[in-house]
Amino acid sequence: MGCKYTIGAYVNNSNRSMVILAGGKSSRMKQDKALLPFGGYNSLSEYQYKKFASSFSSLYISSKENKFDFDVNLIFDKYEESSPLVSIVSIFETVRNLEEVFILSVDAPFITQEIVNNLYHAVDEKYDVIVAKSINGLEPLCAIYKRTVLEEAKKMLSSNQHRLQTLLASLSIKEVFFNEEKAFLNMNYPQEYIWAKLFSSNI
Repeated sequence: MGCKYTIGAYVNNSNRSMVILAGGKSSRMKQDKALLPFGGYNSLSEYQYKKFASSFSSLYISSKENKFDFDVNLIFDKYEESSPLVSIVSIFETVRNLEEVFILSVDAPFITQEIVNNLYHAVDEKYDVIVAKSINGLEPLCAIYKRTVLEEAKKMLSSNQHRLQTLLASLSIKEVFFNEEKAFLNMNYPQEYIWAKLFSSNI
């Protein structure tokens, strides 16, 4: 078993935390995409987790339950609703000493270490969120969120508003543009999963 995907240059991982979001319903995929085999691993979750394990001082997976067959640090959603907003609120409420965290969607397997590094190079204390922007627009599930987002996120949650684009519009954000499209592929539908597996086998 092994991952062919090259994640790029090593980054100083001191006090850097990542949470991979893997608690979605996967309604469009018709099966739990976090558990789909990928890149030589038993699941997409394991692929993502192992890919970034050496790049962060703490690495977690966010989920509603422990559905994984490998050793993993878990943060459970504290609310019944399923959304990335729920996960972000739960992350900061669970890990009380966490001041900032890199949020990555489990279904974005082509995010590279170079992209992660560039986002960290752009960190500025003036901003609540450092977010990637691709040719398709903002990528809120490839971003560094600071604890300062928690109050506004909880307000949105209490109002049953879950769109991260709405959250970002209410915060101070810094956009980091990446002139590429494949890196930000999200696997939402079965045909996208098939394409992603073909693409990964050629890397």
